[in-house]
Amino acid sequence: MIQIKIITARNFLSIGNATQTVDFDRNDLTLVLGENLDLGGDGARNGVGKTAILNALAYALYGSALTNIRKDNLINKTNGKNMLVTLDLTVNGHDYRIERGRKPNVLRFYVDSEEKIASDTSQGDSRETQADIERILGMSPDMFKHVVALNTYTEPFLSLKANDQRTIIEQLLGITMLSERAEKIKELNRSTKDSITQEEFRIRAVQEANKRIEEQIESLRKRQRMWITKQAEDVTKLESAVASLEHIDIEAEVAAHKSLTEYNNLVKELADTSKSLTRARLDQDRERKSADKLAAEVAALLEHKCHACGQDLHDDKHEAIIAVKQDEFDKACVEVDLLGVGIMELENELEDLGETGPPPVVFYDTLEDALNHRNSLEALRKELAIRSVETDPYGEQIVDMQSQALQEVSYDHMNELTRLQEHQDFLLKLLTSKDSFIRKKIIEQNLLYLNNRLTHYLDRIGLPHTVVFQNDLTVVIEELGRELDFDNLSRGERNRLILSMSWAFRDVFESLYQPINVLFIDEMIDSGLDTQGVEMALALLKQMSRERNKSIWLVSHRDELAGRVENILKVIKENGFTSYDSSSS
Repeated sequence: MIQIKIITARNFLSIGNATQTVDFDRNDLTLVLGENLDLGGDGARNGVGKTAILNALAYALYGSALTNIRKDNLINKTNGKNMLVTLDLTVNGHDYRIERGRKPNVLRFYVDSEEKIASDTSQGDSRETQADIERILGMSPDMFKHVVALNTYTEPFLSLKANDQRTIIEQLLGITMLSERAEKIKELNRSTKDSITQEEFRIRAVQEANKRIEEQIESLRKRQRMWITKQAEDVTKLESAVASLEHIDIEAEVAAHKSLTEYNNLVKELADTSKSLTRARLDQDRERKSADKLAAEVAALLEHKCHACGQDLHDDKHEAIIAVKQDEFDKACVEVDLLGVGIMELENELEDLGETGPPPVVFYDTLEDALNHRNSLEALRKELAIRSVETDPYGEQIVDMQSQALQEVSYDHMNELTRLQEHQDFLLKLLTSKDSFIRKKIIEQNLLYLNNRLTHYLDRIGLPHTVVFQNDLTVVIEELGRELDFDNLSRGERNRLILSMSWAFRDVFESLYQPINVLFIDEMIDSGLDTQGVEMALALLKQMSRERNKSIWLVSHRDELAGRVENILKVIKENGFTSYDSSSS
């Protein structure tokens, strides 16, 4: 429940520096009458500041008056500063206080005696604080004018443009609430879409990381296959080498190497002897030729012929030349004989050496390798044992990367977010689509109640016309089957319809949201209502205050009403300032 309690005002409009207080926390009908002593006392009722009470209430709640008065013009012109309006109210069990003023600019908001400090204050105003106040009240300024503060300054509902009418009626029927909830769902939907995008990025990143890891694993597998193949080849070679060495008779191998040495030596001796024999034979042939030549020369000399030119030779040197040549011949013959002896010796030596035969077959290249056979065999066996049991260096890496580096790609969260987005889209369609069954159901139910209450008040206030809100939220006014516009009605008929519609609005608001203890009727029954209309309106207001525990404030110029109510608030203007005086009749 919204329970407006006490309002105080200082330097607000015609209210001066002396703080004026009005207590709304009462369950009765109060008549607000004016008395302008500056203009001659009881006869002057205008300009005393009766509407200032309502303007102060609107200013405290919404930061502006009911009319289009600029904020600085709300300050009392005489004092020109220190304007302050304070309002105490209770909403759903919580106490609130609003302090709002100008020169200096002030906006303080208390919840259960604790001041709420706004972060966006600017020139004494705060959109954040104002939004909190309107959220707590649950009504916009326009709704306030049509439900709480009925006055002659506000343009009647039926005179508003179609879009403005629709805005108010949608808020009243709860359609605006659907839109507000739709906005919240839109925010959630945007957040969900962002989460889906982030999840898509995350999954894509995991997939790309997994792809790189799988490429690394495949590379390791290739290396693993190469290593396994190389190991098998090495083991096979080592096994073959070991098998070969194990079948070797090392003693026979050593003997073969010794025989091979002897064989090589014999080959060398045979080659050297053959070479010497060949050279000796050549030398013997050469010496034999030389001896034959010398023999021919000696024979020629013995015939007194020159051995060089063949001419006769008869000088004294003939004997000496023969002697020399004969000596040379003798030496050559000796040399031939000596060479012949040497040849015979070499031929005998070759015969003694005999044939080489086939060379001995060996496994090792050298005798040293053969003598190291046992060490080589043991080394091969050790190398074979080590190579056979070597562990695959890539297998463990592959297993670790598969079990630890690879991440599981799960679409569970993505599917959950997608389902959530689809659900949010469905809710948005239900809340925003004109064809939504929820929207239609709300309009049908609440519109039926609105039309029933409107018919009730029209009957009670004596207006014979039929006024009905249609499903498209338009209003049809009929009289005896003839459709009328709002401007077709007389002044009194319009006022009866304005009051009835406002009260019907209030009933719908209170049934859907929360009751409000205060109702203002500012000069609405003074214009256009005949005596019967005034009586009917007054009876309705008394019944509301009595049966619904409402604090109803009737601002009027009709002094004759003073005897019809128990409570009167006199608004007195004296010396340019307004003051309030409460009394009972």
